[in-house]
Amino acid sequence: MPPLFRLLIIVALAAIIASLGSALFHLSRGTGEEDSRKMARALTIRIALSLGLFALLMIAWYAGLIAPQAVIPH
Repeated sequence: MPPLFRLLIIVALAAIIASLGSALFHLSRGTGEEDSRKMARALTIRIALSLGLFALLMIAWYAGLIAPQAVIPH
C-alpha cells in the first residue's frame, strides 16, 4: 500500500474520532438547542467521513492498491 494512501486513511480515521469527540462534548454539555444542533452536525460529518472512507477503500481495492488477506486457521 502506498504511504500517501495509508496516511490518507489514518487522517480520515482521526477526523472521524475527532467528530465523535465533538459530538460527545456537545451531548454532555447539553445546555440548549444550539448544542443539539452542533451535536447533530458533528454526527452528520462523521457519517459523511465514514461513507467517504468506505468509498475510498472500495476504489482502492478496485484499482488494486489494496488486496484482501486470507484468514488461515491454525
